[in-house]
Amino acid sequence: MCFGSGFLSCTWLGSMLMTVPLSPPAPRASPAHMLERLLSEGMTWGDSAQWLPALPTESVDLWFTSPPYADARAYSRIHPDRYVEWFLPYSQSMLSATRDTGWLVLNIKNRVAKSGPLQGQRHPYVYQLVIALQQQGWRWLETYIWSKPNAVPGRFGPRTKDSFEYVYAFAKGPKPYFDLNAIRVPYKTTPEEIERRKLDKLGRRNTDAGFGRDRTTTYLHGGADPGNVVSVPQTYNQYKGAGGHTAAMPEGLAEFFVNSCSPPGAVVLDPFAGSGTTPVVARRLGRRAGGLEIHKSFVDTARQRLCADEPDDTPVLIELAELAR
Repeated sequence: MCFGSGFLSCTWLGSMLMTVPLSPPAPRASPAHMLERLLSEGMTWGDSAQWLPALPTESVDLWFTSPPYADARAYSRIHPDRYVEWFLPYSQSMLSATRDTGWLVLNIKNRVAKSGPLQGQRHPYVYQLVIALQQQGWRWLETYIWSKPNAVPGRFGPRTKDSFEYVYAFAKGPKPYFDLNAIRVPYKTTPEEIERRKLDKLGRRNTDAGFGRDRTTTYLHGGADPGNVVSVPQTYNQYKGAGGHTAAMPEGLAEFFVNSCSPPGAVVLDPFAGSGTTPVVARRLGRRAGGLEIHKSFVDTARQRLCADEPDDTPVLIELAELAR
């Protein structure tokens, strides 16, 4: 028989009594040591509500995360009416821990309300969250669309299947780090035309409406500017089921933002790391990375992925250009 506050649950293994903690241990170290632990472990079993406020100020270059969506998964049930209130304490702690050149990049999807006055309609909690983050002090710089060419069909009433999700990019300061060269895409033209463009000294092409820019500023970079629609296939067998995680992020999506929003050697963290895609990809790309996850089974799987360090994802559809030397 077990006694106490409920911190421990009991199971029998043969004749042996096993105790299993129901919640992760609270962090007990200095802010600097806590950050180093996250970066050394790669994936830490911990509650972000406890860890984030205790991290060093101005120590993180990029938060790339896909938090639990409202009322979406069995492992997390957050009602959309309460989602903004639930998320803002996390984002406030992240804001304090972010460098002036750093980012919060947030992948999130809205929901069709299951009940209440908005039943059957799209719930506006995602848009409410974006406005609330901007009012909190984050600089909302861009909205990306993650296009999913192989999205799963679903029945959501009189509408087509969901084949995209939002990715919102928030900066802390007015001059965030951003490497456009790291995500350039090939020009959609012939090699001959590319060589001709390199010789074009009058690359400005103005329209009758007065719009235009000097295209010669991009010719010598080896690729064109990518758009804010990022096409990456979903994967349904990521790391052999991702430890039971039903919403594993594809690695190609993380690659795009880790490459563009953080320099080599940067500190990249994911406070809702799930199956560990962010730390796995960021470490592979030469960043110092870690993740926090409150569900122990996901942490165990993510640590296996970190040890294996094998790409287990469908390659990103964005074919990145090779920069001119």
